[in-house]
Parts: sequence; structure tokens; C-alpha cells
Amino acid sequence: MAGLKAGSPHPEDITVHSASKVLEVSFSDGASFRIPFELMRVCSPSAEVQGHGPGQETLQTGKREVTLTALEPVGNYAVQPTFSDGHTTGLYTWEYLYFLGSQQDKLWADYLAQLRAVGVDRDAPMPGKAASSCATH
Repeated sequence: MAGLKAGSPHPEDITVHSASKVLEVSFSDGASFRIPFELMRVCSPSAEVQGHGPGQETLQTGKREVTLTALEPVGNYAVQPTFSDGHTTGLYTWEYLYFLGSQQDKLWADYLAQLRAVGVDRDAPMPGKAASSCATH
């Protein structure tokens, strides 16, 4: 199962910070990340965002103000957030949360560059299909 590789860091503490719109995750290897809800949403591991294969990703926009309305555990390997825009289908494994946290600067830069490349504003309503910059995992 994803997130259960031997020796992989696992969360020791997960805190939802609603006011600042970040998920704070502290891992067993000492790493700690503050992952913005917007980044979690635009990089959702769901098929709705990632597609079912290369080239099927959907660029997400209009997610700056998204919040978490719920965060449910999934076994011992993931959490499933419910976002304020109704998105509920992404399972965020420990490995994927670590990836988002450790790579967030690059993911943000790639996301913003991709928006510029297609001439879409970050706060624009969802456009037609375009590749997602978060398909690197």
C-alpha cells in the first residue's frame, strides 16, 4: 500500500489551521511542513485532477480561498480531506503529504508558470482541460 514502505516517514502530528489555511504535518524523521490548502487542492492526487494517465491532468484554478471542512483518516496510511468546493475524492497518503511538503516551492513555481503559459489567472474560474503541474509524483 502507498505510504507504507518500510522506513518511510509517517506523520506524528497533523493539525488543520483553518485561519491560515494550512495543514501542518510533523513526520517521524523530524521534518515538519505547513502545506497550504490551495496547494493540496490544485495538486489533489484524485483522478479528477491527475487524470487516469499522462496527458489527462486538469489544471485547477480558483482555489485560493478553498478551506478544509473535514479531514478523515484512511486506515494507517492516508487522510481524505473534504474541501469547501466539494472536492472529496483525493486520498493523501503519508508519502504524498511528504512530497507536497518537501516539494512545495517547486510545485508552486511550476503551477504559476503553467498558469502563465496558458494565460489563465490563478483566481479564474475553472477553464477547460490543461495539464496539471503536480503530475510529477
